[in-house]
Amino acid sequence: MNYLSHLECGMCETTLEADQLWNLCPKCQKPLLARYDLRAARKALDRDRLGEREPNMWRYWELMPVRDPKNILTLGEGFTPLHPARRLGHELNFANLFIKDEGLNPTCSFKARGLSAAVSRAVELGVREASIPSAGNAGNALAAYAALAGIQAHIFMPSDIPNPFINECKVLGAQVTLIDGFITDCGKVAAESVKKYNRFDFSTLKEPYRLEGKKTMGYELAEQMHWTLPDVVIYPTGGGTGLVGMWKAFAEMEALGWIGPKRPRMVVVQAEGCAPMVKAFQEGREFAPLWQGAKTIADGMRVPAAVGDFLIIRAVKESQGTALAVSDAEILESAGRIGRTEGIFPAPEGAATLSAFLKLRANGWIKDHEIVVLFNTGSGHKYSHLWD
Repeated sequence: MNYLSHLECGMCETTLEADQLWNLCPKCQKPLLARYDLRAARKALDRDRLGEREPNMWRYWELMPVRDPKNILTLGEGFTPLHPARRLGHELNFANLFIKDEGLNPTCSFKARGLSAAVSRAVELGVREASIPSAGNAGNALAAYAALAGIQAHIFMPSDIPNPFINECKVLGAQVTLIDGFITDCGKVAAESVKKYNRFDFSTLKEPYRLEGKKTMGYELAEQMHWTLPDVVIYPTGGGTGLVGMWKAFAEMEALGWIGPKRPRMVVVQAEGCAPMVKAFQEGREFAPLWQGAKTIADGMRVPAAVGDFLIIRAVKESQGTALAVSDAEILESAGRIGRTEGIFPAPEGAATLSAFLKLRANGWIKDHEIVVLFNTGSGHKYSHLWD
């Protein structure tokens, strides 16, 4: 059976009925989180039998938001490789470095996880028309799962994003609107169309279920590491659903009895040209002010304002983690270093995690004996123009 029980506001803790459509909390306009009957799930689910299931993220479907498995829209997303980065680690004189390669998901990024879960649940609840602002990969993922569901997707993108992102949306049947500005500007135009045409809004953390797809990265990390967790997780952060989702997953798994209380220190990585979360963390803020003049080659991190900023900060602080920014030049250098040592062509967002690792190792924040996982959130193929 499925154990989804209710929705809860991440800020004011208002509880809501799960079996109807919601976007943000109606009381405080903050993100809603899916909650499960973990006590009942603990009695029924056996982590050691997960290996008998299909190697994709829906192996955890009882702890996902879709009531009826027949309504799952899947292209095989999830259960991506966790590579021991041996050659890279040897070059850096560091023994326990791993790369979780999300570029092998459908549509070549971790966004497939979130949109598979969100579109599946939305269609189950009657949605027939979808809208999203996107800097690239989220739009591609929505287009793919909307096509699979047979519903229309409307995608609003900054006009200066690389053409492969735009073309993929069009080939997958989505209607694309290009906006002069940042993803926040796209979000404003998309919100107007949602109201005008009664479309459902799939914006980052403005509906509850993209987060549920992303949290499966946390479940997989634990399962692939034999139900232990690393000392440090380094994650590239724009809207922050991946980091927040994993932090949620760790709490759920402890309640299920699948892992103990140990948690990794969560590291937020942003680009120097757009680092609102880093600035907020360093200044001790709960919320991040809008970043002015955002600019970086890593389009997925060019997010001037995050709806779930307080959830990101909360996860970093609770984990005793940190936040730091890296330059575009460092990102490009790290991409080449990952490529020539590990055979992975990382997206610039993923390459940024290695840049952050190098800084944290140099200043002693990461110790020699620790286990560190870098998240490559997408494939570099859509960014091939950076190396022209």
